[in-house]
Amino acid sequence: MLSLLPSGRTRIAVAATAVCVAALAGCSNGGTGSSTTSTPSPSTAASPSGTGEALITIKDFTFRPKQLTVAAGTKVTVINKDAAAHTVTNTSSKAFDTGDVAAGRTVTFTAPDKAGAYPFICTLHPYMKGSLTVR
Repeated sequence: MLSLLPSGRTRIAVAATAVCVAALAGCSNGGTGSSTTSTPSPSTAASPSGTGEALITIKDFTFRPKQLTVAAGTKVTVINKDAAAHTVTNTSSKAFDTGDVAAGRTVTFTAPDKAGAYPFICTLHPYMKGSLTVR
């Protein structure tokens, strides 16, 4: 009897080709020159962001980066990748305080308008320290 179904090797090759095509299509932005994701991609650099957005990630009870430099008024996104709640709280002038950021959650605050160094801690785990420099 003649089978119209491909052999085992042919099926694997066809499936592999389909996976590759799907993967390549997922990497494309349709030629628009912009990302197709709906989430912002804030800067993680320890230098001025220039984008109006910056990112602090909390992981393994550590702020990453520990030192972040941004322009005044920059939106700073905090992502908590730990299983415990944390805060990002300015210790010098109370210029910002995220309050409790639950495990797996994200919050945003605005960097102060005044240039200067703004050290911060997690009030729940005071050994966690970082610094935000506003230029």
